[in-house]
Amino acid sequence: MGVTTTEILYALSVATTSNRPAPEDATQKSHHTTSGFRNPWDSWRDVGLSSVFEVMKRRLNGTGNIPNTSGPTVPVRKPEFLPTRETAKLRATWLGHAAYYAEFPSGLRVLFDPVLEERCGPYNLLGPKRFTDAPCQPNDIPLIDAVVISHNHYDHLSYHTVTAIAKKHPNCHFFVPLGNKAWFKSCGIEKVTELDWWDERDITLVPTTEKEMSVEAAGEESSKSVDIKDITARISCLPCQHVSARGPFDRNKTLWCSWALESGGKKLYFAGDTGYRPVSKLPEGEDDHDAKHDFPVCPAFKQVGEFRGPFDLGLIPIGAYAPRHVWSPAHGDPHDAVSIFQDTKCKNALGIHWGTWVLTEEDVLEPPEKLKVALKKFGLPEKGVFDVVDIGESREY
Repeated sequence: MGVTTTEILYALSVATTSNRPAPEDATQKSHHTTSGFRNPWDSWRDVGLSSVFEVMKRRLNGTGNIPNTSGPTVPVRKPEFLPTRETAKLRATWLGHAAYYAEFPSGLRVLFDPVLEERCGPYNLLGPKRFTDAPCQPNDIPLIDAVVISHNHYDHLSYHTVTAIAKKHPNCHFFVPLGNKAWFKSCGIEKVTELDWWDERDITLVPTTEKEMSVEAAGEESSKSVDIKDITARISCLPCQHVSARGPFDRNKTLWCSWALESGGKKLYFAGDTGYRPVSKLPEGEDDHDAKHDFPVCPAFKQVGEFRGPFDLGLIPIGAYAPRHVWSPAHGDPHDAVSIFQDTKCKNALGIHWGTWVLTEEDVLEPPEKLKVALKKFGLPEKGVFDVVDIGESREY
């Protein structure tokens, strides 16, 4: 019986590296405050309690839309994870909302923003309930070397999911934006690296001696063991436009971010959760993307494209955007998503941050339809460049 690479245990190490060139404002740390963090651009307008009250008012006076989740929505299929670390291409599998599992040609296996329980809220009792099932649970995923978290909102960071991952995959390392390490340690997770915008780290996975033991246990000569090499990668913490909080008293105490990962000759960009432009309240039915409107756009994405792009694949949010005058600073719509796609110099993209929980007012199947309209407006094909997939579906790049 031969030995497969899934039987090889790896020790993961994280090394500080000399940061590559970055924008001039990267060293100014203008996103830092005396008590936490902020969005330092004209493209930001605060999304706070006033926004919550506005949404409640719309619900009470009947002007807000209540999305219907009773009919067929997003298809859910059982994921087909690779049985080994061998793959010639970058492979990405959507696990619902912002959760994606990436399999790199190097053998690296990374999970982004995993939330796999029924509700996204405290204690898995409060908060919105899924209208599409989770396609799997942490124990169903054969290999997880790293978990990457964009920020601490409940629909992106789950106590139950991350602790289950740490238990099943004790060698897994967690990468988080500044201020989040203490929360992970309070959960009993010690293998955590927190980074600031434009910080980078080198990752190395080295096969451990258990490889030889597993070969011998299989009745093989150790000289016949497969040629397993070190796995290397570089991870970059990058800016985006959002906020953070897990309760009423910790608003913006921790950082939010997007991420870039390079390994095995492939580059992936994970936008996490982000806005792009602050849209004002407009007359009902008016297109906020009409050329007559000149809302400022977040400059960070062009910087990401210039200094870390191009990317083979971008995972970019397309949902949770209505009403636009409330949520646009923190959540881009499909048109904004295409702009982010172009700004960051992604060759291909997949839509995230939709199809799982009702967080805002747009109908649950509206984001992919609006994405098609936006792609056409930008002169891009409706399929094959920036796509949406079924939950549990994999694509290769």
